[in-house]
Amino acid sequence: MGQIPAGSEGNERDRAGRNPRSGRYETDEERADRQWGDLLQELRVAQTGVQILFGFLLAVVFQPRFADLSTVDRNIYVVTVMLGSATAAALIGPVSYHRLLTGRRMKPQTVVWASRLTKLGLALLFCTMCSTLLLILRVALHNVAALWLVGAMALWFLVCWFVFPLWAIVRHSGRRPAGGREAQDADPRT
Repeated sequence: MGQIPAGSEGNERDRAGRNPRSGRYETDEERADRQWGDLLQELRVAQTGVQILFGFLLAVVFQPRFADLSTVDRNIYVVTVMLGSATAAALIGPVSYHRLLTGRRMKPQTVVWASRLTKLGLALLFCTMCSTLLLILRVALHNVAALWLVGAMALWFLVCWFVFPLWAIVRHSGRRPAGGREAQDADPRT
């Protein structure tokens, strides 16, 4: 995701109609359609979590105990709500982008930009989750252990969301794909 779909630089097809860069039998438009469908599935998961978290954050200010928060905790709350808003905007943005560009024969470009917005949204979601945890654990624990717990959880998020996928890329980089070509020749944009 986030890259220009294979074959968009030119119409490179082998005799069997397969795109040699991706190894799939699909046109550029079919590829963009497939990538868009994949992206929508990913967005459904992320958007649901963000909407629940953001709803929780919006309700916090109306709780009786909110008045008892320290200035630092109120500032953390404001930052958290702003991060939650930015996250929601970035993860809902691809839907608007697609809707405004539908019918303009720009599906490959739509996929690229929607993918970029999704990646930005995931980075913002990471920040929102950490900020939310910091606020909750500061209120619950009233000590420095909150920072250590948030740091440990932030590290776990980074491992699950970024390290594991990057590790898979590194492990796969030297293997031959099913078609027998070297992985370095395979399209990294799939």
